[in-house]
Amino acid sequence: MSAQELQSTAAALVAQGRGILAADESTGTVGKRLASIGVENTEANRQAYRQLLFTSPEVESHISGVIMYDETIRQSTDSGVSFGELLAAKGVMPGIKVDTGAKPLAGAPGELVTEGLDGLRGRLEEYRGLGARFAKWRAVITITEGLPSLRCMEANAHALARYAALCQEAGIVPIVEPEVLMSGAHTIDRCEAVTRDTHRLVFAQLARCGVRFDGMLLKPNMVISGQECEAQASVQEVAARTVALLRDTVPASVPGIVFLSGGQSETLATEHLQAMNEGAPSLPWALSFSYGRALQHSALRAWAGKSSNVGVASKTLLHRARCNAHAARGEYTSSME
Repeated sequence: MSAQELQSTAAALVAQGRGILAADESTGTVGKRLASIGVENTEANRQAYRQLLFTSPEVESHISGVIMYDETIRQSTDSGVSFGELLAAKGVMPGIKVDTGAKPLAGAPGELVTEGLDGLRGRLEEYRGLGARFAKWRAVITITEGLPSLRCMEANAHALARYAALCQEAGIVPIVEPEVLMSGAHTIDRCEAVTRDTHRLVFAQLARCGVRFDGMLLKPNMVISGQECEAQASVQEVAARTVALLRDTVPASVPGIVFLSGGQSETLATEHLQAMNEGAPSLPWALSFSYGRALQHSALRAWAGKSSNVGVASKTLLHRARCNAHAARGEYTSSME
């Protein structure tokens, strides 16, 4: 894929208010989701659930791409069509999570660094053959009274940059995800400071590794109060602070920013995205979504592991996708709920 093709692919993922469905939960994580509805964590049940998501009628009107897990991109529908082929036929780009998870960072108690660079060039070539057009790598930054350390932020920024460079070499658009976690009692001020430092380090490393900003997407957290913080910031404050920080740290050549939901409720994640697009209509990059739980939660509960519920679960997913697509265009209202 040429530089121009990387750029056009990245731009297409955030065009016209469409966003990305994150369905890349590991086997263990999706197992927890299935357990919450009383469904056993078997490959057959994981396939049935992902099939429900990917075959939902009309969802392609609001979803531009789907991030899959290694197992998922190798699976097929009941009729034998690979998930990658199914999505591509609907005009939805197949994507793939390529990191192997966050592991304890040596010499930094309580902090994590994401692994998966070993053998990544070969894996990217294979995923490209399986239809992947873009990829994702998630770094995790924890806030406590004494964390994060500079060592942790630098280690994760460097890994993100090396991953992104390898993706572009392979003709795959990298989604760069430096997530400052919501968990904790920290204030929105603390989240803002850590997120700003993280972004600056990440983009400095991306530049050093020769990553083309116009051929990538950023998947950041919003600037938001910690989940246990007593003083929760309003929707408008979260939106204003997030946009201001992005203006300060994200190059204008990046085609789009696709937010993670990070544990927010479905409606709150939509409201925040709406407030950002409504309050700042002239931005250099598109502001859209790459939600997992904030798109899937209600659909999962509606399905409850029963084939008879597939229809209502599909409609539930479509509703959330439609609400977020409207928010990405600054057109969402609570009456749509």
